[in-house]
Amino acid sequence: MLRIKKLDLFIVKSFLLLFVGTFFICLFIFMMQFLWRYVDDLVGKGLGMDVLAKFFLYSGLTLVPVSLPLAVLLASLITFGNFGERYELLAMKAAGISLLKIMRPLAFLICGVVAVSFYFQNVIGPIAQGKLYTLLRSVKDKSPELEIPEGVFYTEITNYNLRVEKKDRHTGLLHDVLIYDMKDGFENARVIYADSGRLEMTADKKHLWLHLYDGDLFENLRAQSMKSQNVPYRREEFREKHTLIEFDSDFTMASSDYMSNNFLTKNIGELQHSIDSIKIWGDSVGRQYYNDLSDAALRPSYTLVKADSSRIEEADISAYDIDSLYDIASLTQKQKIISSAVSRAENTNTDLKFKGSTIGQNDFVLRRHEIEWHKKFTISLSCLLFFFIGAPLGGIIRKGGLGMPVVVSVVLFIVYYIIDNTGYKMSRDGKWIVWTGMWLSSLVLASLGTFFTYKSNNDSVVLNADAYMLWLKKVMGVRSQRHLFKKEVIIQDPDYGSLPSRLDGLTASCRRYLDENRLTKAPGYFRLWMSDAKDDEMLTIDERLEEAVEELSNTKSAILLASVNNYPIIPVSAHVRPFPGHWLNVAAGVIFPLGLFFYFRIWAFRKRLAKDLERVIQTNEQIKAIIRDGEYINK
Repeated sequence: MLRIKKLDLFIVKSFLLLFVGTFFICLFIFMMQFLWRYVDDLVGKGLGMDVLAKFFLYSGLTLVPVSLPLAVLLASLITFGNFGERYELLAMKAAGISLLKIMRPLAFLICGVVAVSFYFQNVIGPIAQGKLYTLLRSVKDKSPELEIPEGVFYTEITNYNLRVEKKDRHTGLLHDVLIYDMKDGFENARVIYADSGRLEMTADKKHLWLHLYDGDLFENLRAQSMKSQNVPYRREEFREKHTLIEFDSDFTMASSDYMSNNFLTKNIGELQHSIDSIKIWGDSVGRQYYNDLSDAALRPSYTLVKADSSRIEEADISAYDIDSLYDIASLTQKQKIISSAVSRAENTNTDLKFKGSTIGQNDFVLRRHEIEWHKKFTISLSCLLFFFIGAPLGGIIRKGGLGMPVVVSVVLFIVYYIIDNTGYKMSRDGKWIVWTGMWLSSLVLASLGTFFTYKSNNDSVVLNADAYMLWLKKVMGVRSQRHLFKKEVIIQDPDYGSLPSRLDGLTASCRRYLDENRLTKAPGYFRLWMSDAKDDEMLTIDERLEEAVEELSNTKSAILLASVNNYPIIPVSAHVRPFPGHWLNVAAGVIFPLGLFFYFRIWAFRKRLAKDLERVIQTNEQIKAIIRDGEYINK
């Protein structure tokens, strides 16, 4: 029997409250970004609240699948960051509950979110996309609201440029009105200047009433066929003039057929049907084009009339020497032959370009349909993948709230967006296979999710900067220095009586190692990679050195501690082969650039090891002198 534990309810409740909040925040952000794309088409059109409400409703429905992955990532980061910051995650692990078991109830919940995302992508999204872009098309076709500014030309009235110097806000009267009427073309423009005027909309919102007072009209009378420099014109003075101008300011919704065949308005079944139809059409047209452009189709038809007969027979062009026939032809015949060849080549080139464009356009439409088909799965699946990134990463970071989780979420989502957009463009342009480009981001997210989940489940220091700095120092050959300080409590003092003899033995071992190994000379390249012997002698020297340092660290003498700090920290394996496996070292040596890099690195570490051993010998002598002279007593 399935039992829901209180811990599972606590985890789901903690996540669900944050998920709802982050979802609406992400949806609002994406809607604002979408609004900025079309703000120029919406502003100044005098749209009613019903039209704006439809715009925000349809855009919100289309942006739900995009907002869900980011909301899941942010909510999971904050939830598990809060658990880690309040030590709740530590308490759960201390009770024997692994990270995967903690994530299990949320994983089932996210699977439901994936199903909701897919439903929006496949059912609600296509309908909302069709209505949204039909609405945007209608908004773009609508004439702007009549709001004439002062001091600049107003060009939103078709075939008219209108300039008003000053407007009276209370009476609606326009002063110093200048109008360019270009219905008959720019060169035949009519210029009207009036001292004042008034502009009104008719009741049906289809026309403008223009009332002008005390002005002049200038009109060019030159006909299109006249080329005279002296052009007659007509001037008319008026006390009052009234003009009716066409200006449709009413909002009319475009036909729904506008987006009926677009790939954005189709579900998976319709997309699959369209893909099959496009492939069949492309195959049939391509086969027909191939037959038309085959050698037989391009070969011209020739006829031959025999001299001894009036009978007409076909001539095989390959049976004749073309060059010799061209050479014996007259100049006029040669010109006709060249002109005919050029004409046929141009016609063939034009035909090939047209057919290539037709096939290319068909392939482009096919790729767009396939991209949309894959997109319905990849965006839905990204919710689950982001959860397996955000939850373990929140457990690793152990920072709740809206600080660090927001920064990490934005960075991860930007990386995801760049990879996904790159794959989309490569698939759209036909440079990559469609499924490769569309599933690339999911592959990257799955790899990151697996890595973070594994590291967090094993409590690895994946985001510990000190661990990476230590590894980087190891690779670059940078090592730490000894920093021994005087201890407050010392249980056992060093054995100063036997220390000199042990240091002499360590010095003898160092000298013998230096004499036998000749560290300053370059090692043999092939012998270095083929040898499988271990440097046990160096390991023994290092163990004896660390034992001596550990014993001397219990001294009360600051002078002796200062000398002990002069001992180097020896990397005992840096001067030998880089890998533990024999065949791995052989492979590194065979790959010449890689082997050469490791060879010079090993040589540099051998030289440094020689200096370290000399330094050990010198420090041994200093410590022996301090012990012999008794300087370590009460100092």
